[in-house]
Amino acid sequence: MINIQIEPPFDQEIPEEKILQVSQAVLEQEQADNEVETTIVLTDDETLKSLNFQHLGIDAPTDVLSFPANEFDPDQQMPYIGDVVISVPRAKEQAKAAGHPFENEISLLIVHGILHLLGYDHDNEERKALMWKKQAEILSKLDIHINQLPE
Repeated sequence: MINIQIEPPFDQEIPEEKILQVSQAVLEQEQADNEVETTIVLTDDETLKSLNFQHLGIDAPTDVLSFPANEFDPDQQMPYIGDVVISVPRAKEQAKAAGHPFENEISLLIVHGILHLLGYDHDNEERKALMWKKQAEILSKLDIHINQLPE
């Protein structure tokens, strides 16, 4: 089950169906579809900056944060894996800088965030390579093209 929360004024920025499609694709790829619950939040830079400082001690906005929960939702009778919080303004800036559509950038951030909830990370080169490979596979299956900026 995928819960979607889009903060005003961003509620007209991207169709909920797209968020559901991308989220479901990640869960299907990882064989977790229909077995877990998560929440995707689209919000502003200030919210991400506040969360980034509160949880990571970094006083700056960021594009996406994942908050693994590993709880059980008794109402849905399934594991709640956590929340993915995305900055819409940051996604717009990154899409423009990379030269691909905003919807593609949001899709990348959803995939990235859910993969974190499922235990993937990029804290070393080996884990990063695996996570980037998973992201690319999922986006390719969805026919979503991302222009990578040099690191």
